[in-house]
Amino acid sequence: MSLLVVGLSHRSAPVSVLERAALTADAQIKLLQDAVAAEPTAEAAVLATCNRIELYADVDKFHAGVAELSTLLAQHCGVGLEELTPYLYVHYEDRAVHHLFSVACGLDSMVVGEGQILGQIKDSLATAQEQHTAGRLLNDLFQQALRVGKRAHSETGIDRAGQSLVTFGLEQLAAGQPVAEWAAGKRALVIGAGSMSSLAAATLARLGVAEIVVANRTFERAEHLAELLVEQHPALIARAVAMDAVPRELTRVDIAVSCTGATGLVLTAETITAALAGPVPAAVGAQVSDLRAPDGSLVARLAAAAARDGRIVEGHDVTHEGHEACPVGLDAAGHADSLDLHGSWADNGSALEREAGVVKSKGPRPGATHSGVRLALLDLAMPRDIDAGVHRISGAHLVDIESLAEASADAPMAADVDMVRAIVAAEVAAFGAAQRAAHITPTVVALRTMAADVVDSEVARLRGRLPDLDARQQAEVVQTVRRVVDKLLHAPTVRVKQLASEPGGAGYADALRTLFDLDPETVAAVSKADTAEIKKKGRA
Repeated sequence: MSLLVVGLSHRSAPVSVLERAALTADAQIKLLQDAVAAEPTAEAAVLATCNRIELYADVDKFHAGVAELSTLLAQHCGVGLEELTPYLYVHYEDRAVHHLFSVACGLDSMVVGEGQILGQIKDSLATAQEQHTAGRLLNDLFQQALRVGKRAHSETGIDRAGQSLVTFGLEQLAAGQPVAEWAAGKRALVIGAGSMSSLAAATLARLGVAEIVVANRTFERAEHLAELLVEQHPALIARAVAMDAVPRELTRVDIAVSCTGATGLVLTAETITAALAGPVPAAVGAQVSDLRAPDGSLVARLAAAAARDGRIVEGHDVTHEGHEACPVGLDAAGHADSLDLHGSWADNGSALEREAGVVKSKGPRPGATHSGVRLALLDLAMPRDIDAGVHRISGAHLVDIESLAEASADAPMAADVDMVRAIVAAEVAAFGAAQRAAHITPTVVALRTMAADVVDSEVARLRGRLPDLDARQQAEVVQTVRRVVDKLLHAPTVRVKQLASEPGGAGYADALRTLFDLDPETVAAVSKADTAEIKKKGRA
């Protein structure tokens, strides 16, 4: 059996193709099951991230394996094989090992040196183990890849060569400004509560944003993430909201980061346009109750300022019996939920708000910069969460996987990358040697099995010829014969494993089978035992 990987990534395919080929969690599991059920494949694992989709397999035929894996990828990605083929790459044996080790070290990442890929490799292995599609080869390969990745990060400065995709994305949003300075004091909305979204929230908190709102389809997960953020950053305001609250939250935040597993758009261009047309939010920490007049009426306070100046505020019906009808554009809690309020305040808002004492954020509204950006959006999902049309909306600055890919092409490489490449090369050689030595194991096992059968046969004949030997004497004779056989086999079997581990050592297994006239079926039976068990469990 031999290691084969077929895949596509940001280096081989445009983001538009990667987006269409993205695999859901269910599709990944079905792909694994179908892969091990295929004739040329004994084991399988899928590595799917926001910028790569790769299928690793242990196959018995190269060309049949490439054809089968490519077809399965196309079927489960939902992209036609003819369309997908030009973007696929194939790595075999040592080159496949080198590729995964490079991926684990962050050398093949969109942001060189990022460490999040290690968690994704770990998750891929765990899924293959849960589905019983990973056998000896892929278990050894992925576990060693994790060790190589950790070694690269601990022994070199590869971390200085890059950062996480989240940090890189935020740096692109900051547009040359120090990212900590750019983020400090801002409000942020994080959509999703998975690993990437959690990393985004933690990064934003560390950079000093004043408030983080977490939205997720499962509210409990959003609430749990918000609680963790507050525990780690006591000065931070963090809270959870349901997904249907996202449009309202967008009217009051400076930054929005989205990374969900949704198959459709989470934020459309229309949603962003409406959010940008919404009212300018008050400063962080200023609750609606803080902005109300002593009688509890925010509108009365604004209306009084307008009356003194001979102006009116349209769209409001202020009652006089201790109650206030909701202004157009405000819900019962005083939140801006429509665009009418913004329209009525557009001309008079600044002066009226100053007279009314409404506290506002320093400078322009959310994320405002010298370039007029009011809402900064980071889309880390594949397929995309945020409509690409947002790029054309004035006041919005969208950074997505496609723009990150373009920006990363110009990112500087650190000198530590050369050290990591040297580590990868050495580890690939060591892994190859270990695997080549392991390939001869079935032959060695078959040889020792044959020797044991010969010993048992001769001992049985000896007992027939010497029936007067007592049990102690028979045991001593048996032990002596077995020791002789073991000593005779020890040196050649140890040496053949050493020779087999060297480049070109595959022929030693054939030589051993020929010299000792080993039954090929016996050797094959040892090799097929694990494969049969994997396929059996994979179908269960």
